[in-house]
Amino acid sequence: MLADYIAQMIEEMLNREGGTLELQRNEMASRLGCVPSQISYVISSRFTPERGYIIESRRGGGGCIRIIRKQMGRNDYLMHFFCAIGTSIDEAEAAAYLKNLFGNDFITEREFKLAYASVSGAALSSVPPHLRSTVRADVLKQIILSLM
Repeated sequence: MLADYIAQMIEEMLNREGGTLELQRNEMASRLGCVPSQISYVISSRFTPERGYIIESRRGGGGCIRIIRKQMGRNDYLMHFFCAIGTSIDEAEAAAYLKNLFGNDFITEREFKLAYASVSGAALSSVPPHLRSTVRADVLKQIILSLM
């Protein structure tokens, strides 16, 4: 799949550049034979704050996109997650945060499964639908605080 290839290519470039990368969307798209919006889609969906990235965009003069992989200590990393969650979060976003914590060895596989189970739709089925995202955010924040 093209999106997977673009994400892998960007990840490899980030590794070569030490975690900070500036790229021009149009240039990369022409090199890969795709439209620039495909590059934007991959960046906005795969290089997100909950996955540990900062994205900066500069317009004009050809424009560029800067992708920065965050290098933080354990508590800084966890505090970033805590703040990024906000007051509500859907199940897919919660799963992304937990996968990132697991992928970066902040939690074990067992802890990942337990945490995910606690914020899943099944666990929150008795909560009124309009409150589930808020309750999920509160539970996820408490899990993160317990890790600090």
